[in-house]
Order: sequence, then C-alpha cells, then structure tokens
Amino acid sequence: MRSALVVGGTGLIGRAVARRLVSAGWRVTVTGRDPGHMPADLEVAGVQFRAVDRDDAVGLASAVGGGFDFLLDCVCFTGAQARVLLPLLGDVGSAAMISSKAVYVDADGNHVNSASPPRFDGPVTERQPTMKPGDMPYNSAEGYGANKVAAEHALLDSGRPVTVLRPSKVHGEGATPPREWYFVKRAVDRRPAILLAGHGRGADHPSAAVNIAALAETVAENPGRRILNAADPDAPDGLTISRTIAALTGHHWREVLLDDSAPTQLGRHPWHSLPPITLDTRAAEALGYRPVGTYAATVTHAVTPLLDQAAHHPAWTPPGVDPDLTATWFDYESEDAWLRTSDHLPT
Repeated sequence: MRSALVVGGTGLIGRAVARRLVSAGWRVTVTGRDPGHMPADLEVAGVQFRAVDRDDAVGLASAVGGGFDFLLDCVCFTGAQARVLLPLLGDVGSAAMISSKAVYVDADGNHVNSASPPRFDGPVTERQPTMKPGDMPYNSAEGYGANKVAAEHALLDSGRPVTVLRPSKVHGEGATPPREWYFVKRAVDRRPAILLAGHGRGADHPSAAVNIAALAETVAENPGRRILNAADPDAPDGLTISRTIAALTGHHWREVLLDDSAPTQLGRHPWHSLPPITLDTRAAEALGYRPVGTYAATVTHAVTPLLDQAAHHPAWTPPGVDPDLTATWFDYESEDAWLRTSDHLPT
C-alpha cells in the first residue's frame, strides 16, 4: 500500500488531500499541533495523526520515520521552514509544497498584496515572474509572497522530485476565514440588496480544496520537479459568486452594481480584483489533473457548514473573522446610507 504524509493535514487543504488519498487506497498520516482539530471522518477512515509543530525539526524527522512514498507540506511559509525538510527528502519518494499565486508580479512588480493591484496580460502561467525571495515577517503584505518564493527555491534547488503547487483563493471546509461568509451572512441577515463594486466584474480565481486535492493525487502518482498552478476550472466574477451563494442559501436580493462614483469601500467583496486575476492551469491538466468540479459545484463544501452553524448559533462568527474584518465586510450602515440616496432608492 502506498503511503503519504500530509504536514499540516488537519487544515483546509490538508484534510481534503488526506480524504482524497485515503479514498484512493493510500495509507495516510497527517501532522498537526492539536489532535482536537482532527476531522472525525479521517479517524474513522484510518488516517493516523501525529502531534508535531511545523517548526520542530526533530518532531518532523520522527514523523517521517522510515519514509513515505509521498509527502505534502501544507504549512511551509518560509525558506527556513523549507530547509528543515531538506534532510528528510531522501526518505520520501517525492514531495510537494503548497505555495501561493501571491508570488507572481506584473511588469511593474506589483503583486496581489501590494498597494497597487497587479495588471497581468492574461491568464497567469507558471512562467510569470515572481517576487524576489525574502526572509522578512511572512505574515506581512510584502513578506508573504517573498517568503513563499524563498521556500520554493530551497525545495526545488534540492534536485529532488518536488512539486510546487500555487493555488489562489482557496475555499472549502475549514477555511480561516471562509470568504463565502461575506455573502452567506448577508443572506442569513436577509439583506434586501447586495452591493458589488466594479459592476460585479471583479474576479480572483478561486481554488477549491477538493480540486487542489485532486491535483495533489495526480502529482503523487507522477513524481517530478515542477511548478503547477492549482485552481478551479472556472474563474467566476463577484456577481456570479454572489448569485451562486444566494441560490445555495435560498435568499433573493436586489443587485446593485456600483461604478466609480460609489465610495471605494462599498461592495468590495473578497474576490474583487480589477483587472481580474486568472491562473492558467494547462500544465496541471497536461499532467492528468481533472478537477472535481466548478466553483459552483464545489463551494457547497464551504457554504453548507456556515449555514448549519448560523442556523443553530445565530450569534456565531466563523474562525478567522475577527472584529476588524467583521467591521470591514459588514458595514451595513454605510450600505444603507448609500441605498437611501435619491439615486439609489430600492425599487
């Protein structure tokens, strides 16, 4: 039986990969800091849990033990963390690392976390230039992508069969924060209108965790040294996403498509990016990647748990949605004030 170790395997992407591999007949072990975060269905399926902190080199070495056919690192954020893995790569058949589309820069050096949004010429391929590697704090606007690049370089330069996966806006069970909450909460609150910046045309390619898992399985079965974009087969804009989630919640609202005359903060949903950002996934498809489904077909994995929690606990707030984010996402007072103006009265 083939074996896999998923580092950070109780999180959004890790649990989806573990489910995919165990259902395909792999013997799967996942690592995490808290056994309480281990999904019950993975335990039932026979997935083993090892309590290991990602920065514990001795713990990781112990988890790898006698070796695995495949290792996926879902929580490698820095070059230093990647270098902890290097001595262990000889004990695994092949490895993969979850990186991010945040590494890409446009012709002016702008990236998705920079003050000015990037303007790519079209779908972004794996050959698009990236940020320079860095070691500044990785949880900063300039540090996140730079540290991911440093981690990519460390692993790819090892000469071992390592695949770097670059997803975009990841969605699914366990997302922190779940971006879909932006629209789900409005439906739960029975908001009569949805405001969408940029006429609702802003888009930032989503990546379902189950689709990333499908690609991870493809990579595990085809070891090699490569970089692959990991995204859904479609890149819906904000208007389409709002309609998809409204349909899943059974709520109807009036669509208010804002132009540049509206206050800049209104209608800026989590996928609002103009020009739209789309990842080219032809390299993954050429390797054999077949996505589980479109955004609309896979987003139920994110929306259904949110609706269940909201129904049983009306005051519940999803993990990762802190007071600052709540104030930004759900500024109903400003939305209502805009709708009350003479030019925007509800019909």
